[in-house]
Amino acid sequence: MERIKYLISSVLALWIIIGFTSLIQAQEVLIQRQLSLSLAEEAATAAIERCRADGFRVSVAVVDRSGSLKALLRDDDAGPHTLDSSRRKAFTALSFRTGTTELVQLLATNPSAAGLVNISNVLILGGGIPIRAGQEVIGAIGVGGAPGGDRDDICAQAGIDRIANRLK
Repeated sequence: MERIKYLISSVLALWIIIGFTSLIQAQEVLIQRQLSLSLAEEAATAAIERCRADGFRVSVAVVDRSGSLKALLRDDDAGPHTLDSSRRKAFTALSFRTGTTELVQLLATNPSAAGLVNISNVLILGGGIPIRAGQEVIGAIGVGGAPGGDRDDICAQAGIDRIANRLK
């Protein structure tokens, strides 16, 4: 009888150890929402359409949660520099998880933040907005080429608005 109790307690102890180890390993696997290519393309197209309706020719970039380029569109007659500026605005909005217009304001009011402009691929001009699924930042959109960051922001927001109902 003692041998059976020992065997049962050993099996239970082993089961607990295996279960605990599995629990620890499960915490190492992350599950994250990802921005699909179709949503990125749709947001970029909507931003271009909005800017075009306002009379502006722009480029639009959408990056995923890792900052990698997901979609990049350049409207007819948009300046060649707008490709890089839109990508960098999207990257900046993603990296700091805030709109680039807010970062412009931060720099204007907080001189100690001036070093942000020296970070590679960062562009602190209006036109970059994070894309959120709930409170989680899953990407960002950047628009470059309208006359002023405030107008770039309007077009970027139009892109997000187009896909907003599918970002839940």
